[in-house]
Amino acid sequence: MLAQTPPMGWNSWNTFGWKDLHADVVQETIDAFISEGLKDAGYEYVVIDDTWQANDRVDGKLTWDEDRFPNGIKPLADYAHSKGLKFGIYSCAGTHTCAGKPGSFGYEEIDAQTFADWEVDFLKYDACYIPANSHNPTLYKRMGQALRATGRPILYSICEWGNHQPWEWAAETGGHMWRTTGDIEDSWKSILEIGFRKQIGKHPYAGPGGWNDPDMLVIGMHGKGNVAAGGCTDAEYRSHFGLWCLLAAPLMIGCDARHMSPLARELLLNPRLIAVNQDPLGRQGYRVGQVEYAWEMMDVWAKPLADGSIAVGLFNLGDTRTQKIPMSWEALGLHDRRPCQITNLWTGDDLGVHTRSFFAEIAPHDSLIIKITPQN
Repeated sequence: MLAQTPPMGWNSWNTFGWKDLHADVVQETIDAFISEGLKDAGYEYVVIDDTWQANDRVDGKLTWDEDRFPNGIKPLADYAHSKGLKFGIYSCAGTHTCAGKPGSFGYEEIDAQTFADWEVDFLKYDACYIPANSHNPTLYKRMGQALRATGRPILYSICEWGNHQPWEWAAETGGHMWRTTGDIEDSWKSILEIGFRKQIGKHPYAGPGGWNDPDMLVIGMHGKGNVAAGGCTDAEYRSHFGLWCLLAAPLMIGCDARHMSPLARELLLNPRLIAVNQDPLGRQGYRVGQVEYAWEMMDVWAKPLADGSIAVGLFNLGDTRTQKIPMSWEALGLHDRRPCQITNLWTGDDLGVHTRSFFAEIAPHDSLIIKITPQN
């Protein structure tokens, strides 16, 4: 079955947007998955977003922009497969895509078969230009059925922006991941809103085969690209990645994978955080609670793991001062006398055996992600 753990890969939108996507970028990104170690770390989907299409259908079928993709789409899928990777594409449930290209409304079966013929492995399905009075869940169900009818296993990524609570119905349409929010931007404000606020309470709706999607990663964008909004500090990118891993969110890289910064490489390839995200138990993390001090907030999030341990994130959401953030065993359902081994998942360092509680000093907008392992 598809998406038994959260999908991992790369999408062109955050960096290249509507203007700069072309075949050379995609092929070079596929190469970078190998040379940068992304494939070995578990990232497998290379997905092209909007603007790959020609302005008009040909004989009723979608076709590609010949200036950007002179050899078509299938050769790129073939190249990804030759490297042991998977290839993804984009369309829209409306009459047009967000960039004004032909959408799949009324053409679902034709387009699904076209994608299958090109040996596509992943479809991101957007929500622009949906006709008035249309029923969004029905439109997504229609494409889900069309994809299944092709006989090809295609991961179905529903990008409905959370407008109609897709976490409640997207799995029934055949969806494997579903956006819970609007588009992310490369800013701390966006990470706070999309990650720390809008994911609260959605953990019951995620698990093997279907995942809540708080949108793509902006780690390593550093204020550049299509969703630039000032950029983030190293601490903010660290908190972004830590939370997404605890959320069991799809890890779709948004930066230019061909030219990753040292920080982006360090975070995106961290094997301990990836293991938390990919844990086979498939539990999405949840907010244990908030600590408020001097009008500044500190969040604590927890994610149960298959081996009986618990991954915990201590996040300082305040703007001005380093804070001591406590984590009690009682809040995790552990007996307060139970000795637990603490591991720093950023570094792998052993932080010792503790009982009752643990606390750490965290700088503004930064975080510590730990693994709490009960001892016999």
